[in-house]
Amino acid sequence: MRTVRPGRLAAVLAGLLALVLGLAACGGGSGSTADDGRISVVASTNVWGSVVSAVAGEAVQVRSLIDDPSGDPHSYQASAEDAADVQSAQLLVYNGGGYDDFFTQLADRAPDAQRVVAYQVAGSPENEHVWYDLPAVARVADDIAARLGELDPEQRQVYENNAKEFSTRLDGLLRQVETIAATHAGAPVVAMEPVADHLIERAELDNVTPPDFSEAVENETDIPVAAQQEITDLVSRGQVRAVINNKQTVSPATDRVIEQARGAGVPVVGVTETLPEGGDGYIAWMSEQVGALSKALGER
Repeated sequence: MRTVRPGRLAAVLAGLLALVLGLAACGGGSGSTADDGRISVVASTNVWGSVVSAVAGEAVQVRSLIDDPSGDPHSYQASAEDAADVQSAQLLVYNGGGYDDFFTQLADRAPDAQRVVAYQVAGSPENEHVWYDLPAVARVADDIAARLGELDPEQRQVYENNAKEFSTRLDGLLRQVETIAATHAGAPVVAMEPVADHLIERAELDNVTPPDFSEAVENETDIPVAAQQEITDLVSRGQVRAVINNKQTVSPATDRVIEQARGAGVPVVGVTETLPEGGDGYIAWMSEQVGALSKALGER
């Protein structure tokens, strides 16, 4: 998946979205329950949909608009069905911060729905990939529990208990990250995109990626020659402990760095922006990635 930053398809998407929303407006009104009477929740990606499921259990019906490992929130084109689902949902959960603008535009047409915007709950950090900020994810879970409790007061305690249990499991993940920090603090790593930067910072690793390189990869623009040479030197000479690669971004530049890393014996740690198909939820997914990072740092 080639990552395309918000705004690059703005002109095309704006026209399409207007058509989609117009069609959806002919559907049901905002705030209706699911067909089986459960609370209807729509999330932008399966990452946030998984967090909702962890908090709500079987008490709600959750639909994630992007539930495919190849889906790209930056260039996703909403369908009429997506728009109708958002307009009829009682709770909307999305990332915000410019990451999933398609969903923000859909949500603007559903003013009566409750909403949880992870980027805002996280305190609007510079990096919008807040699902790699574990304490922020815990706060998002608490916020989801609070919103569900307002919609379904009889189950309020259940939601709060589930959120607490989820946060306890997140604490276990945080301890794993703290162990990485205690053992490998200051270890130099390269991250080809800023997707997992929150995790890298929490692990107290030294991200030596040339900013011009990661910015160009993320924005799908030409990589400056100097940045390409700098990252080549870092990786091919074994001056970094690991290369952290967004597996959902494929380009000749990233492929070249991976090849250089393998040639130099530098471990490559794969991260993703969405849960893999058939995954067991957010905790399992993130645990696997944290474990892979720990293992890679211990290899050298």
